[in-house]
Amino acid sequence: MPDIDINSPNKTLMLMGNEAIARGALEAGVGFIASYPGTPASEILPTLAEVAKRRNIYAEWSINEMVALMNAVAAATAGIRSMASTKQNGTNVAMDFIATLMSNGLRGGAGLVLVNADDPGRRNSPNEQDTRSVAKMLDIPMLEPGDFQEAKDMTRWLFELSEELGCLVMLRTVAKISHTRGNVTLGELPSREQTAHFDLVPKIPPVNPVDLHARALEKLDRAKEMFETSPFNHYIGPDIPELLIISCGASVLHAMEAVRILGLQDQIGVLKIGTIWPLPEKLVEKYLKKTQQVLFVEEVDPFVERSVMELTAGLGPSGPRPIFYGKRSGHIPSCGELTPDDAISAIAKIMGITYQSRDPEYTEKVRTASQEGVILRPGTLCPGCPHRASYWALHRALKLDGREGFATADNGCMSAGYGPSGYFVAKIGGAMGGGVGLADGFGKLKRFGFAQPVIGGVGDSTFYHAGIPALLNAVWNQSDFTLVIYDNSATAMTGFQPHPGIGMTAMGEQGKIIAIEDICNAFGIRVEVCDPFELEKTTETILDVMRDEGHGPRVIIMRHECELQRARRESTPYEVFIDPDKCLGESCGCDRLCVRVFRCPGLKWNEITGKSEIDEVICCGCGLCVDICPQGAIEKKVMVTEEKVQEETPQW
Repeated sequence: MPDIDINSPNKTLMLMGNEAIARGALEAGVGFIASYPGTPASEILPTLAEVAKRRNIYAEWSINEMVALMNAVAAATAGIRSMASTKQNGTNVAMDFIATLMSNGLRGGAGLVLVNADDPGRRNSPNEQDTRSVAKMLDIPMLEPGDFQEAKDMTRWLFELSEELGCLVMLRTVAKISHTRGNVTLGELPSREQTAHFDLVPKIPPVNPVDLHARALEKLDRAKEMFETSPFNHYIGPDIPELLIISCGASVLHAMEAVRILGLQDQIGVLKIGTIWPLPEKLVEKYLKKTQQVLFVEEVDPFVERSVMELTAGLGPSGPRPIFYGKRSGHIPSCGELTPDDAISAIAKIMGITYQSRDPEYTEKVRTASQEGVILRPGTLCPGCPHRASYWALHRALKLDGREGFATADNGCMSAGYGPSGYFVAKIGGAMGGGVGLADGFGKLKRFGFAQPVIGGVGDSTFYHAGIPALLNAVWNQSDFTLVIYDNSATAMTGFQPHPGIGMTAMGEQGKIIAIEDICNAFGIRVEVCDPFELEKTTETILDVMRDEGHGPRVIIMRHECELQRARRESTPYEVFIDPDKCLGESCGCDRLCVRVFRCPGLKWNEITGKSEIDEVICCGCGLCVDICPQGAIEKKVMVTEEKVQEETPQW
């Protein structure tokens, strides 16, 4: 985003939600940001890293989310406004530190903001989680933007709130805000310089440890009072609504659209809550007294719904007693992303009206077409993905071994191991580092008669993030398993961010490269490095290492660069083609191994000729498929590029 640090107050830019958050941090004078890649939060840090040097900001991709937050806390306590960003899973990683931090408070005087991006519908996540409950559990003041302007403005104000309260504060967003775009009016960028200094004597007098929780609750009460008059909360609608909608975040847009489509602006009011926790109770009570019916429109958990119902129960017999509709009543879905249709359906049911969004005949045609005419496209690995080669070799090795061996899996690209793209070799997984930790557990079960070979699995970035402690535990306790580290030289799933094995930092500087094999060798265990595109050698290596049992864990590093990353700087390595005379089609005896089992998107089946073909649009020319055809029908030749010709042409 080239204009993200332009100092033009009142200028309007179309920004993605994550860019708007980054702009808000700039307007607040942020000096330090740390993060670990995680969709849908990944763009926040690189947006700031792009302008870091000219804005005198330090930006870092940290090894994991807890380390990122610890770094940000250190900077904040030294007087530098700081921010950490993460997705919901990363907040889980940092929760142990967050809990202690909220109890102790911030020692320094600079603001500290944690941005958490949830992923309703789990489009890019191993789970669907609502992190608002974390804020409630750990007493964290939290705001949630309902549009792109609020994403910027809330971020900016949260630094002031953090300094006012002397604690960590949180901005919660969702994928729908983070990854879509809208108009944002810019504010002024500060010109002040920040100087770091850690005061040996804290500005806030220390208290008895027994009183720490009480002090944290006092801060929460102060936040609640400030939230009562916050401009991020507002009401739109008639003075006495027949139905009051209470909504927050991106769901507010759906609620407003639903009311407009149904033409009920004079009957329905919408109370938009931007200060999610603590709940502005006086404000909510004011509007509860104006209606007999309340509908909660929010995604994932009924967080606001429960909070308002708790408030109502505590108001006593003289308080308002409206009828509540929402997730608890079944009017709003309990999981996944919401749509305007969800809000329309709920409102129509409550108001006793009939609304048909489209002609019933058309709806039936769409339903029939989706069942009969739409080609199912299950998730797959990219053309040329080295993980396809790794899983192919692993599948072959496990079959040749014949002892019902299996693999564990980790998050990211490795999750393809559960499905057809990974040939179903992965059977169980978990959170980051879970592929190592689970294998470590299986490797200790021989005393109970367990005889199946276990292949632990972890990606290169995840190994640095959470795999090292589990491997260390396995070495210490002599767990018997083989660990495969799938090294494609990038944090590929979230946008090719660098990690310690590459050495490049978020600010584009060359840091120290920390090789995976150096770490594993330091543990004093057997380590093998192979290129998965050398299928025969890789298969033999897996078999050999897998059978080298009896003295603790062993490691195989399968190293081949991600094809998408390689293709950015190099041309296609091979021209791949299929000899139609050699391809026997259905008569091959392999039952169309290439397209049915190997499943690279660069291969396709021609129903007319009854033979396999190369999809020249998708094929990346990696040449891996040449080695899997039993008839040798797939062939390759080295591409002669202009660069290659220039290299080989004598320079006179």
